[in-house]
Amino acid sequence: MNMAQQQARMMTSTGPVTIPTTIPPVDRDKIYQWIIQLTSPDTRENALQELSKKREVVPDLAPMLWHSFGTVAALLQEIVNIYPTINPPHLTAHQSNRVCNALALLQCVASHPETRSAFLQAHIPLFLYPFLHTVSKTRPFEYLRLTSLGVIGALVKTDEQEVINFLLTTEIIPLGLRIMESESELSKTVSLLNIFMVATFILQKILLDETGLSYICQTYERFSHVAMILGKMVLHLSKEPSARLLKHVVRCYLRLSDNPRAREALRQCLPDQLKDSTFANCLKDDNSTKRWLMQLQQNLEAPGVPDPRSMPLHQQ
Repeated sequence: MNMAQQQARMMTSTGPVTIPTTIPPVDRDKIYQWIIQLTSPDTRENALQELSKKREVVPDLAPMLWHSFGTVAALLQEIVNIYPTINPPHLTAHQSNRVCNALALLQCVASHPETRSAFLQAHIPLFLYPFLHTVSKTRPFEYLRLTSLGVIGALVKTDEQEVINFLLTTEIIPLGLRIMESESELSKTVSLLNIFMVATFILQKILLDETGLSYICQTYERFSHVAMILGKMVLHLSKEPSARLLKHVVRCYLRLSDNPRAREALRQCLPDQLKDSTFANCLKDDNSTKRWLMQLQQNLEAPGVPDPRSMPLHQQ
């Protein structure tokens, strides 16, 4: 399992992440030296590689990176340097690995409570969006998209209102939905499956926020786009089951059913596979997802109570 795949598994995990206890002591002088080396093009590549290996075992690495002179600019330079390889797509494995190391350090900054707000205020996630627009199915681009999504996933995993408010002002929802649609059609490799997983996880975390749910259910166009992509995912999962993916999909549907207008619409468009026993074998050992699915069905079976504050969800 490579770095990007490890990040995807940690990102979508609902349980505690176990850090190995056999890690050797960190030489902080070495950490400082590598951070200084990031500002020099001649020494940056090795420094990126070494620091990305240590990001899980140095608790204050994010503040060290953020407050070091020229460090964030150097990381952004690594990202911008890759833009010319996007169109036409000719990203090499070496280039992908190098920029993914830079992205891993930005994910570290995004995850830390001391640096997260400044990270958002600087609009750094926007530098990653060109990577999410790529459609090439080559391995270097797969890892580039996966690691870029990992940075966004690290932000939403914090469940902070500031993060959701920021993301809703950007194009992350349509971008994520497009990725979910395209990757689900070709998720034959582990990396593609993980891209699919993290993109769905990001949508789930946005929906779990009240502001995010209201935003998506505000217009017919937004809701129908989300419902269409989720429906395609269910169809894909009925052919190639994955309990981990299904968990995120069911949770998205369940959250949508909390909105009165969306609940009424879901009564008409919920996939049949979520009403019958299609996923019984897939979920036989997953009690939490089975409970969510039962709750979803109960929510949709309950008689609708008119909400005087809202009109039925219809096309405008």
